[in-house]
Amino acid sequence: MDHEQTTLDVQRYLDELGNLDGSAPAEPIIRALIDRSVGRLQMLCEALLVRSYPRLMQPPLNLQSEEMLSAVVDRLIKAMQQVRPATVRQFFGLANQHMRWELNDLARRLDKHPADRELNAGLAMAPEPSASQLTPNAVRMLDAIDNLPDDEREVFGLVRIQGMTHTEAADLLDVSPKTIQRRLNRCMILLTASLGDLNPDTPPATEVGPAGD
Repeated sequence: MDHEQTTLDVQRYLDELGNLDGSAPAEPIIRALIDRSVGRLQMLCEALLVRSYPRLMQPPLNLQSEEMLSAVVDRLIKAMQQVRPATVRQFFGLANQHMRWELNDLARRLDKHPADRELNAGLAMAPEPSASQLTPNAVRMLDAIDNLPDDEREVFGLVRIQGMTHTEAADLLDVSPKTIQRRLNRCMILLTASLGDLNPDTPPATEVGPAGD
């Protein structure tokens, strides 16, 4: 199965990176790693863009998953000069982090420069401000998600943002589906605690105990 072969190949490249001595160049291995995983990376980019940032696909940006992938690849090449993920899970976790950062940066830049929305006005009608601007509450929600503990944020991104099933996320992270559900439950408790004022009808969140699988 190609999914399994990709996982094996990615791990092989990660092992090569981990075994490099200080004099050997890392970039050729990093580029080979990204080339081998580019299909899965594009799938993740497209899922995240379509599901959570569809406004960036509208004028004036007209962002496509191929353009997003190119920016994410640039980010990964630079990041992996310093950060060396040891496992497939860590590698795709790093990729997901940079995907979110890239899209959040684009969304915030768009909202800080409203005049930019007039670009290409002769080619296409820009969306209404209510549909194109990142509201203060949306910024709060993005920040709350970014501030989740690593494991919970990773699962939230895979299941709630990218639309993976619990089984698919469990396979990628090498945990059980029940662990995925527990981490999602903790996500909702933490997000309710920090964002509960946005929905006055929401009951107070239960205190979160130590995270455990």
